[in-house]
Amino acid sequence: MGTVDDLLAGLDPGDRPSVERIYEIAREQVPDAEQGLGYGMPALVHRGKPLVSVMRAKKHIGVYPFSPAAVSAVADALAEHPGIGLDKGTIRYQPEHPLPDAVVRALVRARQAQIEA
Repeated sequence: MGTVDDLLAGLDPGDRPSVERIYEIAREQVPDAEQGLGYGMPALVHRGKPLVSVMRAKKHIGVYPFSPAAVSAVADALAEHPGIGLDKGTIRYQPEHPLPDAVVRALVRARQAQIEA
């Protein structure tokens, strides 16, 4: 797989804005994050560890913070948002119902704190 920029360039125009927004927020929160790979997926990397990846799957867009604890940190905030699914280390959503910016910030902060601990 390529870089985050390659991923964004190849997305369907209906998917791109919500995926791009998550990466923008992550870059705002962690300005020194670099493009790299996490478990073979294009991701932002912080201090050599994957910070977040956002990928289009067949039936949803998946957000992967590479940490079940980071997902748990925002689970309550997402409970009030219909159409958002959670798994152990994944948040799933549809582009027409993007993740709230505040939740993305909290998710990225949680993962950043783990990396820096």
